[in-house]
Amino acid sequence: MKIICIGRNYTDHIEELENERPTDPVVFMKPDTAILLKKQPFFIPDFSDDVHHEVEVLVKITRIGKHIDRKFAHKYYDQIGLGIDFTARDLQQKLKEKGLPWEKAKAFDGAAVVGKFVDKEKFENINAISFSLKKNDILVQKGNTSLMLWKIDALIEYISKYFTLKIGDIIFTGTPSGVAKIQPNDVLTGFLEGEENFKIKIK
Repeated sequence: MKIICIGRNYTDHIEELENERPTDPVVFMKPDTAILLKKQPFFIPDFSDDVHHEVEVLVKITRIGKHIDRKFAHKYYDQIGLGIDFTARDLQQKLKEKGLPWEKAKAFDGAAVVGKFVDKEKFENINAISFSLKKNDILVQKGNTSLMLWKIDALIEYISKYFTLKIGDIIFTGTPSGVAKIQPNDVLTGFLEGEENFKIKIK
């Protein structure tokens, strides 16, 4: 399985980091070794002094597909989840300045939190799912899939032009504003439509 991540998919987050608004989805990958093991804490890596949380809606692929038309994209997933794309922001900035890939800042071990997946039929509208992240019980990120520049089906269409989607692949769909540095002993709790989806301790 592979983890396909989308960057700069919410206008407020683009503005927050003073990035240029993309004309196409920004796509990058994480290996399966980036997935944080269940019930394990996240250990801040020693190569970064500025790791940020980025809460995101996740989509799990259930069929093999290539060049998927947007009108058929809904047939390729039946579960929605929530997760965190941990980012070593200081390292990412250095890589960006040199025009280098982001993988060291985004794809390191434990950098992908994958919470519980929920049957998509439980959501009234896939394109209007609310989600949020609390840090130490304080709301720090809040978003809704209605605010995505590219909605889920459009992302599947776009990604499948370049990469064959396989069963078990996970798409991270982008983060809203509110990303911030984490500290040891922080507790991050993610909510999908108001329901707790995951809780992570930072070490």
